Amino acid sequence: MTDLSMTLREALEREASGTSTVALAAAVERLIGRYRAVAPARDPILARPADVLAYATYRMPATYAAVQHALTQAVAAGLGSISTVADLGGGTGATAWAAAQIWPSLDRVTVLEQVPEALDLGRRLVSGADLPPITWTRWRLGEPVPEADLVTVSYVLSELTAQQQADVVARAQTSARRAVLVIEPGTPDGHRRILAARSALLDLGWTPLAPCPHALACPLAERDWCHFSARVNRSALHRKVKGGELSHEDEKFSYILAVPSAVGGEPAARVVRHPQKRKGLVELQLCRPDGSAGREIVSKRQGPAYKAARDLEWGDAWPPAD
Repeated sequence: MTDLSMTLREALEREASGTSTVALAAAVERLIGRYRAVAPARDPILARPADVLAYATYRMPATYAAVQHALTQAVAAGLGSISTVADLGGGTGATAWAAAQIWPSLDRVTVLEQVPEALDLGRRLVSGADLPPITWTRWRLGEPVPEADLVTVSYVLSELTAQQQADVVARAQTSARRAVLVIEPGTPDGHRRILAARSALLDLGWTPLAPCPHALACPLAERDWCHFSARVNRSALHRKVKGGELSHEDEKFSYILAVPSAVGGEPAARVVRHPQKRKGLVELQLCRPDGSAGREIVSKRQGPAYKAARDLEWGDAWPPAD
C-alpha cells in the first residue's frame, strides 16, 4: 500500500514552494497562540489564505497521524470495512487522507468545512494523488450532514461553545450508519470534551469501540486524563515553520469511536501509557473491560504473553488479537 503520509508531505511542500517560510512560521505562531486559548471562536480561525496554508503545513501531518492511529485501533477492535466518510469541520482534508490509508477502496469522502479557502487548498493538495473521490462542501454549524458509514469530528470542538459541541456530536451520530469518531488534543481540556462527547453518544444508545473497552464511567477522569500518541515524521518545511530541530514529533490526542451496537466478542483492555519494558518483565497501565484501570506486570515466566507484551505500544489492546 502506498504511504499516503509521504504523498501528503510532498503535496504540502509543492503548495508552499514560493511562499516565504518566515511568513509561514509567523502565521503558524499566531495560530498556535489562538488554539492554546481554548475558547469558542467568534469568527473563523482560518481567516486568510496565508492562515490556511500555515495551518495545513503544521497541522495536517499531525491530524493525519492521529486519525490513522484511531482508525487502526477501531479496525483491530472489529469495526470492519467502511465505504463512505463524512468529516465535519474537515479543513484541508487530513482525515480524508488518513481514511484512504486505512481503506484504499473507499467509495467517497465528503469534507464539510466553513472556510472556502481551506476547501480550495484541500482540492489542490489531492490533485494527482491516489485517493478515493472526495466531495468538498461548504458547511456551517446547524446545517444538515450527509449520511455516511463513518462520520468524523477531528480537532473541532475546542472552537465551539458547549451547546455547539453537543449539536455537532448529535448531528454526527444522526448521520452515521456505522461509526462516529471524535478526536481532540491530548490535554486535560481535550479529554473533558471527549468525555462529554462519549456521554452524549452513550445517552443516544451507542457503544464505545475504541479506545474504551467498556461503557462505564472513565476510571481516569478524576486523577488523570486518557490520551495517546502518534509519531509524526517532520519534513524540512515542517521543521522550519514550527521552529523544531528534531526529525519527528509526537502528536498527543484523545479520542472516542462509538458504534450503534457492540461489535465482536469480549473487548480487550487498552494500554493507556507507554509500556515500561525492563529485564524479564513488562509493566502495563491498562483500562479494563470491568471499568477499572491500573497496573499489570507480565513476566518472562509467562512465555508467549511476555513476548506479546514486549511488542506492545501505547494505545494497543491487551491481550492482542490472535
